[in-house]
Amino acid sequence: MPEKRIVLKNCGVIDPKNIATYLAADGLKAWQKARQMAPEKVIEEVKAAGLRGRGGAGFPCGLKWELARKSPGDEKYVICNADEGEIGTFKDRYILENDPFTLIEGIAIAAYAVGAKQAFIYLRAEYHHLLDLLTSAVSQSHEQGLEVNIEIREGAGAYVCGEESALMESIEGGRGEARYKPPFPPNRGLWQKPTIINNVETLMNIPRIILNGAGWFSQTGTEKSKGTKVFSVSGDVARPGVYELILGSPLRELVIDLAGAEKVKMVQIGGATGRIVPYTMIDTPLSFETILGAGSIIVYDESRDTIDIVYRTLEFLAEESCGKCSPCREGTEAMAEILARFDRGEGREKDIKVLEELARAMSISALCGLGQAAPTPVTDSLQYFREDYAKRIKQGGKVRC
Repeated sequence: MPEKRIVLKNCGVIDPKNIATYLAADGLKAWQKARQMAPEKVIEEVKAAGLRGRGGAGFPCGLKWELARKSPGDEKYVICNADEGEIGTFKDRYILENDPFTLIEGIAIAAYAVGAKQAFIYLRAEYHHLLDLLTSAVSQSHEQGLEVNIEIREGAGAYVCGEESALMESIEGGRGEARYKPPFPPNRGLWQKPTIINNVETLMNIPRIILNGAGWFSQTGTEKSKGTKVFSVSGDVARPGVYELILGSPLRELVIDLAGAEKVKMVQIGGATGRIVPYTMIDTPLSFETILGAGSIIVYDESRDTIDIVYRTLEFLAEESCGKCSPCREGTEAMAEILARFDRGEGREKDIKVLEELARAMSISALCGLGQAAPTPVTDSLQYFREDYAKRIKQGGKVRC
C-alpha cells in the first residue's frame, strides 16, 4: 500500500506504450491468480477489501459485482467509465496516460468475476489523444491471453454521460439521457443485460487487491473508507496536480500542506455538484462518510466571490442538463436566473426562499444524480456564506473580501 504521496510524474517502472515493462513489474500476475480462483471467490475478495467506487457515489464494488454475477443470463457486460467530464477532475487522465495496462487487467478480472465476455472503455471525447495509446494497450494485452474482448467507445462531450445510465444510452447509439431506475445496471443495463460500470480509478485497485489480498488493502483508510484516493487539485493553489492520499487524511493536508494553498475561503469537493467546504472545516477527513466525490478538489481563496462561483456552476449545470426530467431541466434554469439577479446586484430576500424550495424539490424528484445534486453548491453556500447573499441584497453589488 503506497504511503501518502504526491503523484506528479510516471514512476519510470512502467512504459505505457510497451507491455514488456509491465510484465517485468509483475503485470498480469493478478489476472493469472484470479483465473485460478472461482469467480465467486474473486468477488468475495473484493468485498472483503472494502473497495468502494471511486467515481463519486462510493457504492461497494464487490456488492455490485455480486449482483451482476447472480443476475440470470449468459450475456453480461463490463463498462469502464473513463468519461471524466466533471469540473476540475483530471486524475483519470493521468492514470490512463501513465498506466493503461493495470486498468485493462482490472477490467479483465472484473469480466471474469461477473461472467462477461465483452467489455467497453467509454472514453471522454476530450481524451481523443489517448485513443491510440489505449487501443495499442488493449491489443498487446490480448496477445498475452486476456480472454475478454475490450472495445473503446468515445463520447461526444456530454457531461451527463458520466452518469451510468446515460453512458449506456450513448454506447447503444442513443441520446445521452438518464434512464428511470429501477431496474439497475447489475440487473438490466447495457442492451437490457446485466452490466457493471466502474470508473478508471476503481478498476485500477482490482489487480492490487487480488495480488496482495483483501487484508493488505483494507489495513489503511477508515472503517468505512478503505485504501487510498486520488485527487485532482486545482484553483488557488501553488502546486496544482494529481495527489494520492490515504482515505481519512484531513483536507488541510491535501490543499494546504501539499498543494500550497493560502488564505483559503472555500473548497469545492467533487466537481460542479460537489460539496462546498468553508475554511472553518479545513480539517474534515477525506472519506466517504464525511465529504468525498469524484476526486475534484477546487480551492478558492479569499479574493473570490461566493455568488460568482455558485452562479457560474449553475450556468454550467443548466447547460449540461439532458432535459429529460423537468425538475433538472427547469430547476437549474430557474436557479441560474435567480443567481444572475444576485450577480447583477438585483437579488431579493424572497429569492433566497425560492432557491431553498427549488433545492428541496430537485433533490427528491430529479431523475438522476445530476439533477438531484445540482442544488448542492447553492444550499452549501447559503449554509456557510449566507451573509454574502444578504450583503448583496443590501448593497446591490458584488461583495469582495
